[in-house]
Amino acid sequence: MTPPNDHPAIPEPQIGVLLINLGTPDAPEASAVRRYLAEFLSDPRVVEIPRLAWKPILHGIILRTRPRKSAHAYGQVWTNEGSPLAVVARRQAKALQARLGDSARVEYAMRYGNPGIESTVARLRDAGCNRILAAPLYPQYCAATTATANDALFGALARMRVQPTLRILPPYYDDAVYIDALAANLSRQLAALDFTPDRLLLSFHGMPQRTLELGDPYHCHCQKTARLVGEKLAVPTDIAFQSRFGRAKWLGPATDATLDAYPERGIRRVAVAAPGFSADCLETLEELGIRGRDSFLAAGGERFALLDCLNDSAEGMTMLEQLVRRELAGWVPRT
Repeated sequence: MTPPNDHPAIPEPQIGVLLINLGTPDAPEASAVRRYLAEFLSDPRVVEIPRLAWKPILHGIILRTRPRKSAHAYGQVWTNEGSPLAVVARRQAKALQARLGDSARVEYAMRYGNPGIESTVARLRDAGCNRILAAPLYPQYCAATTATANDALFGALARMRVQPTLRILPPYYDDAVYIDALAANLSRQLAALDFTPDRLLLSFHGMPQRTLELGDPYHCHCQKTARLVGEKLAVPTDIAFQSRFGRAKWLGPATDATLDAYPERGIRRVAVAAPGFSADCLETLEELGIRGRDSFLAAGGERFALLDCLNDSAEGMTMLEQLVRRELAGWVPRT
């Protein structure tokens, strides 16, 4: 049936895939970092402190002091193409698009910063994507990451008159596809080192201890990931948690304290990996690769290697394609 001449244009139906990561400032400058931190640290999923108590601390202290320090840290890892996280996110989306071909349209978005989730979902919808698979790239579920990405996604749909049908990639912390990809990727990198590590430290982003007590499964997910991948590697592994913030008790053991203590225990050659991060970013490249390395060597360590995240490696992209195709079952033909 031919629509009337004054009928709004309707694009051909498509399938959309939205890759979601945490976010990054637009530039390694204090003003850009301040905007980013203001959005990030205002999220009640991220900082679970009553708003009346937290707002004066955030605006009166943190946003006055931390942006300059963080901008310096970003400046040490910024590339000619931009923030490392944004660079990898673009490459992941491009590589996945090439793998999926015409069966789906792939975009990426950041929970905080640009490109935002709402504008990207709107772009997919306007292109005709009436079915969207959202893939928060957090292997281990956490309310401060997975849930807040979903909040933003649901909020975007809540403001739409015509909503696309939505699917969400579940956490994949113990999925054989993920574990096998990690093991293969880390084994390849370990084999390429010019030394044999005494220990491989698997560092996950930290969370306050209270999140575990409130029922968040993140700590358990990290422990299972570490155990499963450790069983497949030839190097002994430890688990630790990084990026502590504030005075509250956080999940432990702490990555920085673990690295500082290694040399006294006779562990002087170390490799570090961050399997909870889907892409290298400030927390891996600067916190682990620069500060972690410096503190370990200063404590008496001899050799240190930071291993890459899965990023857009062959192992990482094969994993992502398999996970995405599994969730697209019934929407796109199996290959």
